[in-house]
Amino acid sequence: MNSHRSMASDSPERRWAQNREGSKLTTPMPDVRIPFDSLTLCAVVWEMQPFVGGKIQRISQPDEFTVGIGLYSKEAGAGMLLISCHPQYARAYLTTKRLANQPSPPIFCSTLRARLEGGFLASVVQIDFDRVLELEIEHPEGSYRVIAELMGKHSNLMLVDAEKKVLSAAKWVGRTKSARPIQPGGKYHPPPFAPKPPLFLAEPGEDLRQYTGASPFLLKLIGTDRTDATMLERVKAVAMAGRVNPVLSPGNGAYPISVASLGLKEFARPGISIALEQHYDAWIPAQESETLKKSLIGQLQRVIFAREVALQDLAQAKDLGERATQMQMTGDLILAYGPSAPEGAKELGAFDFEGKPLTIPLDPGKTYQENAGEYFAKAKKSKLGMSTVRDQIERLSQERDELLSLTDRIENAERLDEVEAFREEASKRRWLHSRAVVSKHKEERPYEGHRIRELLAPNGWTVLYGENAEANDYLVLRVAKPNDWWLHVRGNVSSHVVVVTRNQPEKVTRDVLEYAARIAVQHSALKHSGYVPVDYTLRKYVRKPRGAAKGTAIYTHEKTIHIES
Repeated sequence: MNSHRSMASDSPERRWAQNREGSKLTTPMPDVRIPFDSLTLCAVVWEMQPFVGGKIQRISQPDEFTVGIGLYSKEAGAGMLLISCHPQYARAYLTTKRLANQPSPPIFCSTLRARLEGGFLASVVQIDFDRVLELEIEHPEGSYRVIAELMGKHSNLMLVDAEKKVLSAAKWVGRTKSARPIQPGGKYHPPPFAPKPPLFLAEPGEDLRQYTGASPFLLKLIGTDRTDATMLERVKAVAMAGRVNPVLSPGNGAYPISVASLGLKEFARPGISIALEQHYDAWIPAQESETLKKSLIGQLQRVIFAREVALQDLAQAKDLGERATQMQMTGDLILAYGPSAPEGAKELGAFDFEGKPLTIPLDPGKTYQENAGEYFAKAKKSKLGMSTVRDQIERLSQERDELLSLTDRIENAERLDEVEAFREEASKRRWLHSRAVVSKHKEERPYEGHRIRELLAPNGWTVLYGENAEANDYLVLRVAKPNDWWLHVRGNVSSHVVVVTRNQPEKVTRDVLEYAARIAVQHSALKHSGYVPVDYTLRKYVRKPRGAAKGTAIYTHEKTIHIES
């Protein structure tokens, strides 16, 4: 088993010290901080050195990206190394927490346990002062290396043997996805970076961008003009001797050296791992909260838009309904003055019931009786639908206001648990599953142009019904799902009505079914019959006989609701 190995004596640094003619990187780098940069990893590696020679005790994998390696050494006692290859939160440090396990250990975790537990940590090194961590483990069955590439979306965790054959990985990478595939049994190749010297070999007057350790954040901290020589010496001290003064800057990050020169507020911490753990314990939930907030608000805004469009349509229907009396009076006037109009007239002169003259437009291709009949039909249709229109305006307006209120609360939420509670609330209200996108463009016709109407029932349930036989067929055969509720007036002609259940028919309450049943009665031949039976059953028990007329259906497993019309 190898003994403690110093960072400064590792072979890559020696090679660079012997040959200073390596290629240099001169491409400008953006002025942003890498969340977990090479200097931070360097400090973690130095903090890990007391565990070299220690025993591998316990390995856990709480999620697909994170692995915990339990260690014990006489010098440092017990510790847990957390390594994460998360695309946003890639990191490594000694954690104070006991990491949980998934109910069923993933293959990667099982492989690590089989090959590493009971072994000894031979070395902890940082490869070429880059964001690559390598743990060498000596086990009675052989030598292994755990390689952690902590590089944003390209991060990965791998277990390789002494011949550098990949035994397992947190993420398998196919040949079609990368020029450097990570495949079972394949040979491990390091990231194809251009060779770059370690930062502590930098000399006055050089462009620091060529050095591995010179991340954009470090360039800003040190100063590319080399004016802050003291800060550069501190960075070199971390790289060469592990002399760190860890700080936590709330909302910004954890650093092995002071960042006060950048105007950042900071607090000293006893170790870089403690600083990193405190930073990520606060930062990850905050980032997840912001991501979830944006997703929720986006979904809710689409639902709000759908409600606004529906309200506009209902406002037009309400306006038409309020003119029903006027249309009825116009039909009466056509019947009264029509006999005096010449055949094929385009308009009819008349006096209203207050004696004021007016002109009524006519369809010249129809008789005056037919023209009057059209006005009567429009008036009747408008009156019949007014109760439903008013009910929908009230329901949709209330729901729109509740959506706006929830959106405001989500925007003002500060904690992840608050946002998750709001997501749960939105999910229970079925706002996250709503058919939220409603187009204002007539050419993008919903339901492929079939006359299917959508209503909002009590407690936010969606109710659909067809306005003619063809729409009824389309609704039942193409739109409704097997566990949606289907309703129809028993033994008579009516619209087919469907309650969309999202595969949860048992949660649909009695008042919702009664609401849907009233819709079936209102669009039936028995709408004025007083007491009407309405059958309801699940869509999976409804079928159309072969060769039957449009709108025909037979069903089983039905129950009956009686509606007073």
